[in-house]
Amino acid sequence: MKTKVYIDGQSGTTGLQIYDRIGAREDLELLRIAEEKRHDPEERKKYLNAADIVFLCLPDDGAREAVSMIENPHVRVIDASTAHRTAEGWTYGFPEYSPEQRTAIANSRRVANPGCHATGFISVTAPLVRMGILPEDYPVTCYSLTGYSGGGKKMIAEYEQTDRGPRLASPGIYGLSLKHKHVPEMQKMTGLAFPPVFLPVVDDYYKGMATTILLQNRLLKNTPTAEQICARLQEYYQKEHFVRVLPFGEGRKTIYANTLAGTNRLEILVHGHEDQTCVTALFDNLGKGASGAAVQNMNIMLGLDETVGLE
Repeated sequence: MKTKVYIDGQSGTTGLQIYDRIGAREDLELLRIAEEKRHDPEERKKYLNAADIVFLCLPDDGAREAVSMIENPHVRVIDASTAHRTAEGWTYGFPEYSPEQRTAIANSRRVANPGCHATGFISVTAPLVRMGILPEDYPVTCYSLTGYSGGGKKMIAEYEQTDRGPRLASPGIYGLSLKHKHVPEMQKMTGLAFPPVFLPVVDDYYKGMATTILLQNRLLKNTPTAEQICARLQEYYQKEHFVRVLPFGEGRKTIYANTLAGTNRLEILVHGHEDQTCVTALFDNLGKGASGAAVQNMNIMLGLDETVGLE
């Protein structure tokens, strides 16, 4: 029997990307609501309760509303919004965090898909805290470069208009309040005592992300070199399929943020010297940073090889 899947928010950027990844799979039956009834509460409720797996690709309030409509106790939910990422009763959907996290996802009925910037930050920061290299009270700073698809349909339309001005041809620094919506999950999932100082940057390319933290090695436990930090991260992720730590300083004088666009892979690059280190997570903001991660979580929840449909 095929697994019934419903995407609530099927016409948004994330929803369309999920559909692209699973639409042709023979092990799944995709439930498709009529376009004219997407906002009909009763029709949505019917689909939400008929599925085995529901993807929520909605604004936060819409995601909370959708969850409240689900009465069937067998329905399992993967929420791509920010609404439940730090909520009690929800499992954070970053399986590479630890073997225990992957098991928790497999057994969960409510999984919160990570934010794109948060995925990059957690992938490079959480292991350093968990291994005791990065003190919990370290004053972490982070910047993250993303393609404009991360802003959804409105931003995509703005960047792709034919008569746009020259302003959009240059990087745009935003989130200047330093209270970006991903910061709560970034702090919680890394175990930091204080929120990181986080600054996102959007640029004139469609998709791809590079998230970087900068470290003063003298403030780390046992003052490791950048090369030693790289080796420890390689040990941490050595058994993972989608996350790979490249050899120290491997042949890149420049990191291009769209290098892994179109994949579900995440590469970690470590550069620096004895006194200072930069660690960068390189991935696709629509892949491992959103829709690809959601499909990976679904595969885990269904007891499948988590690479199905993502190679």
